Amino acid sequence: MSKRPIIGVTTQTLQAIDGIPAGLPQSDVMNQRYYIAVALAGGAPILVPLLDDEPEALRGAYEACDGVLIPGGVDVDPKYFNEDPHPKLGRIDGARDRVEMQMTRWAVEDSKPLLGLCRGLQVINVTLGGSLYQDLEDQYPEAIKHDYFPTYGYDRDHLAHEVTLTKGSRLRHLMEMERIPVNSMHHQGVKTLAPSLMASAIAPDGLIEAVESTSDHFLVGVQWHPEVFEMTDPHTRHVFREFINASARFGGK
Repeated sequence: MSKRPIIGVTTQTLQAIDGIPAGLPQSDVMNQRYYIAVALAGGAPILVPLLDDEPEALRGAYEACDGVLIPGGVDVDPKYFNEDPHPKLGRIDGARDRVEMQMTRWAVEDSKPLLGLCRGLQVINVTLGGSLYQDLEDQYPEAIKHDYFPTYGYDRDHLAHEVTLTKGSRLRHLMEMERIPVNSMHHQGVKTLAPSLMASAIAPDGLIEAVESTSDHFLVGVQWHPEVFEMTDPHTRHVFREFINASARFGGK
């Protein structure tokens, strides 16, 4: 049996999640769908704790990984793109911001495969010099509805709208279609695209819904949650498997 590439899946602070009562022990957690999708695609997932105050330990965890996956989660702190908090800014997770941005910088420096899902796309964009709308409804007048959250009564596999995939992009090549329907669970979105990224999917309202590197580096971020469809949609599976294959090649260098 060939060795599976190790994929670091970042975590979040339990107390940053809506509805978690105060007084519980400080814990780092993550939805199992993310690491199950990695395992099904042929990777060996490990959860990366929020070692923001232990940089050498975090670096050791990063170096053990052949690829990095940044999952969905709470809002990104607007201080990282030089804005004051908007009244509709949701919960933030300072330790998670610091860890994921550092992991992103290292992955870009090393050309280590990097996949960002929902919040993960936003982290990548901000880390590389882009900015976000803190609340699409208030700050992007042309916006269609994007916040189909489970807490609002929607299933995570609810297909909210289509996106158009950019001709010539890695994502379009992997998905093998010009347009795809996506689920949508976000109220923030890309405002200014980072200089080193290209837009690889656009929503009907013009919002950037996926990004990727302009180089050969496997760096892909999507604004939806493909981990929900890894087992049922072969096109989504192509994205995860190419990420795993790229990680295996990186690990084999």
